[in-house]
Amino acid sequence: MQIYHGSENIIKNPQFGFGNPRNDYGLGFYCTQSVELAKEWACQKNKDGFANCYELKTEGLSILDLSTSSFSILHWLSILMQNRVFSPKSPLGKQNLDFLTSHYNLFYSEYDIIIGYRANDSYFSFASDFLENIIPIQSLATSMKLGSLGLQVVLKSEKAFESISYINAEKAEQNIYFPKYIARDTSARKAYLKNLRNQKPDSSTYLIDIVRNPELLNDLHL
Repeated sequence: MQIYHGSENIIKNPQFGFGNPRNDYGLGFYCTQSVELAKEWACQKNKDGFANCYELKTEGLSILDLSTSSFSILHWLSILMQNRVFSPKSPLGKQNLDFLTSHYNLFYSEYDIIIGYRANDSYFSFASDFLENIIPIQSLATSMKLGSLGLQVVLKSEKAFESISYINAEKAEQNIYFPKYIARDTSARKAYLKNLRNQKPDSSTYLIDIVRNPELLNDLHL
């Protein structure tokens, strides 16, 4: 697998154990299979950066791919809420969070690689709204797929770090890729709001509905 890491710096030797533990999937090395996405991420502070390119040998690595049909968006959300800072605003939100972590918890730290949705600050706020029963699961799930924020490939274990080799680094100019980064985020938020407006009330399922009847999730094709 060829992967890219967007950064302000050239990183030839990624180090296991470094980074921000409050990222979507906890401590790890966050990459993408899209060089264009990597360049956008590299320039998100409106500075020039680099798309660092690596070869990842996946043989012998355990991979948790949350984008497959084996998992629902609630599995992704459960992991997200364990790592990003979130404080329920209501007792109902606390109840919903407890339900998520008890029913959809995955032992994701046991995997070498995680592949899953990316949640910028806007989408984290949407996920928070879902936990507070402000938006239905259909709106959240559709927006994650249509928003084009991209999938992340996250190296979690020391074994995974030992399986990548640096190839090169492509320059990312902020005057080109910062506007693209902003446009992609804006497009994602517009897709979310459009989908929310078009959601029919009689077909909406809120988290409290799933808490009361977990079997509802089996009938949702998300």
